[in-house]
Amino acid sequence: MSSFKLGLSILWPACWTALPIKMAFAMLFMAMGTIHLETKLGITFLMLLMTPVSVFAFFVISLGVGFHFGEGIGLPLLFLLSIPIDIWSLGLVARTVFLERLRLEPPDSLGIGLWVRFAVAGAIYLPFLWVVQGGATDLARSITKSILDMDMLKAMPVAERIGLEFTAWGSAAFVVLLALTFVGLSILGKLVEGRAAGAQPAGDTYQDLISRWDMIRVPADQSLMLTAFTAAGAVLSLLFWAVLPVSTPHPHECCKPATVEAAPPFDAQKSLSKGEKAFKDAELKIAAIEQRTAEDEKDKQKGGKDKAGAKDGSPKSDGKPSQSAAGKPAGSGK
Repeated sequence: MSSFKLGLSILWPACWTALPIKMAFAMLFMAMGTIHLETKLGITFLMLLMTPVSVFAFFVISLGVGFHFGEGIGLPLLFLLSIPIDIWSLGLVARTVFLERLRLEPPDSLGIGLWVRFAVAGAIYLPFLWVVQGGATDLARSITKSILDMDMLKAMPVAERIGLEFTAWGSAAFVVLLALTFVGLSILGKLVEGRAAGAQPAGDTYQDLISRWDMIRVPADQSLMLTAFTAAGAVLSLLFWAVLPVSTPHPHECCKPATVEAAPPFDAQKSLSKGEKAFKDAELKIAAIEQRTAEDEKDKQKGGKDKAGAKDGSPKSDGKPSQSAAGKPAGSGK
């Protein structure tokens, strides 16, 4: 078996064996409010959490490289809590691979031995992968942008330009990531080969080996294991629901939203009654306005007649003194 295939056959099943247990603690810490992740880095955090080679690499990337996935005391606590889980999953998977694939007797303390090697290799290689992958991605972006800024490609539509640019630098970055992943898995395979070098060959037949590695996954006391898993799940569930309302956002006492009363059901008869009443009130108002308008017209006509009579009588009264004054002799004033 090649080094790459050997490393992949142990690391991949170990990741998925330990991930459900880790996720239970991760959800509990998130509910307690001790973990606050960046939204766009959730997948990256999940990939680092699922693999046993990232327990020390997480601290190196966070402190040495200066790249933060989030904040909260729950992040380092979660990675430290995953150490015994990773040791158990690596031991379970590695014993199966040794018996089924390599036909070797699993050495004592195989899980903890492989975990120490994987953790040290990950603390060195994963930060290196992080830096190289980031540099390759930035270089691919700059080269792609310089190519698309050429005169012959400036007339390209915006949508096609974005799609071509993303495909170009994304493909280059993906190829680099595949190459680095191949190298990393080959390194882990070499570490497993070093551990298998001192192992004794298995003397059982193939059927006996199958029975042995199949029974590795079945606990000796199944009732005790089932009870332990059920109790642990119940405790974690109770803790999750106990601390969840504390971290759930809720409005402050001074900023409560106004209570909105539900609208009463529509009453057609009541609506018709209100409409008829409003119509009658409108008729009465219109009639009152018409009556007031008619009275105003009468008052205007009556006032006009009085003014006309006053104008006709005023010249007669003004003419009498003038006639009497005119009939007096000129010297009567002496």
